[in-house]
Amino acid sequence: MTLAGFARGVVLSWGWRRRLTAFSAGALAALAMPPFGLWPILAVSLPLAVWLIDGAGGRTPMRTVLAAAAVGWWFGFGYFLAGLWWLGAAFLVEADEFAWALPLGVLGLPAGLAFFHAFGFGLARLIWSPGPARIFAFAAGLAVAEWLRGHILTGFPWNSLGMAFGQQLHLAQVASLVGLYGLTVLAAAVLAAPATLADDGGRLRRAGPTIAGLLVLAAMAGYGLWRVPAAPSPTVPGVALRIMQPNLPQDAKFRPENREAILNGYLTLSHDGPVGEGSGIAPAGAPAGMDGITHLVWPESAFPFLLARDPDALGAIAALLPPGSVLVTGAARAMEPLPGETSLRFFNAVQVVDDQGRITGIYDKVHLVPFGEYLPLDGLLRRLGLRQFVHAPGGFEAGRERTVLPVPGLPPVAALICYEAIFPGAVLPQDGTRPGVLVNLTNDAWFGETPGPYQHMAQARLRSIEEGIPLVRAANTGISAVVDGYGRIVASLPLGTEGVLDASLPEALSPTIYARLGDVVFWFFTLSAAAGAMAARRRGRAGRDERTGRP
Repeated sequence: MTLAGFARGVVLSWGWRRRLTAFSAGALAALAMPPFGLWPILAVSLPLAVWLIDGAGGRTPMRTVLAAAAVGWWFGFGYFLAGLWWLGAAFLVEADEFAWALPLGVLGLPAGLAFFHAFGFGLARLIWSPGPARIFAFAAGLAVAEWLRGHILTGFPWNSLGMAFGQQLHLAQVASLVGLYGLTVLAAAVLAAPATLADDGGRLRRAGPTIAGLLVLAAMAGYGLWRVPAAPSPTVPGVALRIMQPNLPQDAKFRPENREAILNGYLTLSHDGPVGEGSGIAPAGAPAGMDGITHLVWPESAFPFLLARDPDALGAIAALLPPGSVLVTGAARAMEPLPGETSLRFFNAVQVVDDQGRITGIYDKVHLVPFGEYLPLDGLLRRLGLRQFVHAPGGFEAGRERTVLPVPGLPPVAALICYEAIFPGAVLPQDGTRPGVLVNLTNDAWFGETPGPYQHMAQARLRSIEEGIPLVRAANTGISAVVDGYGRIVASLPLGTEGVLDASLPEALSPTIYARLGDVVFWFFTLSAAAGAMAARRRGRAGRDERTGRP
């Protein structure tokens, strides 16, 4: 069968075959995401999507758009089901309480997110026309849908299509110009272009978009090779980091009654330091003990108790720290009730502890995880017997705004707790201060050794490329890392490993184009693609009217 014949079969498919093709194409596209990284697979799955939209038809224009949207939903459902199935692991951590909701997380969330793809496919069909210009319509529709997914209902830009390029060091450098959503519109256009190889017409008409796409890829790679220097990034003088990765399971062991064992484990692991050559954790000959360490970093949710209200724990930390050094750690904190209320208010926080056991800096998480850290429609859902995953009475409250975390000896710090690191353009302090380092503390133990932690790490790393700011990442079970402003991993600890990581802190780069303009370039690309698609559609209509003699 020729490519044109295969494409015609996809275009003319209907019923369950059409839905199965869309679902399979979406599931195939998920292989482009970490940890697989098979981004060229999109040059197969996205042309299938284009041909399916070609075949969307109805008796009225609205029915045609709805037919395209239906295809988009099945594509999105396959994509998110194959890419986010690992979320189900969180429901099995406390299976006696949450296992019943497993289908809602594994099937319900992908089904809901798929409506964004449905919108994107329907929007594309509105400005669709035969020929190469429909690639612009497809890219514009999908890009708008992905931007909306990253913003509506607090946003969830996980595995946005641009991550296909965003995990490749040299291709990802374009994110310093256009950000994640700009990478998304480029990925959609470049990797859907082979759809025109099956079109009718001359060789240039059929192959032109694919050739143009290859040229864009070459330009992206060339820019990346030019931008990333061969030499390591210079480091901040006087900073010696140690990241502690305890690899503590998110199960019954993480309970207040195990407080002493957990804290002693952290202290021992932090003090003993690197385990030596061949471990993949630290270079041979690195000194044990805390001598020379200026900044110790522990992950999110480090304690099953309130650190600020535990003087013994603070004293033990002070005894561990050398003079002048500090600990940066995740730790829930409580504030007194508001007037007229009786319950304490809990915050998921980053806290800075000095060598005297004093808490000298606090950042409260602003962007909380729905259902994980708080319940939307709290009163109604609690009456139905539901609660959030974290064991905080009433769930966490959100911090007021993203602020600089003051850490002695470090440049200004932008703290990012857990999935706060996945939001492009929303990782810097809201007062306009440009930080010198992004510190991402997270606890991905909820998801075990699944693709989830790899995807999370890749997205956090892309924030460094977008902003030109190094990343220090401490993850309970991994992946912990130090990343420079070009997105190069300076040092890391693998997933599922207990250990510590010693590293210097790379210096921040000058502000990138994306840091200065945000999504302006993305919207320029997207609106230009939409304008090109609409112009081609008008020309097509004018040509048909001229041939038929219609006024």
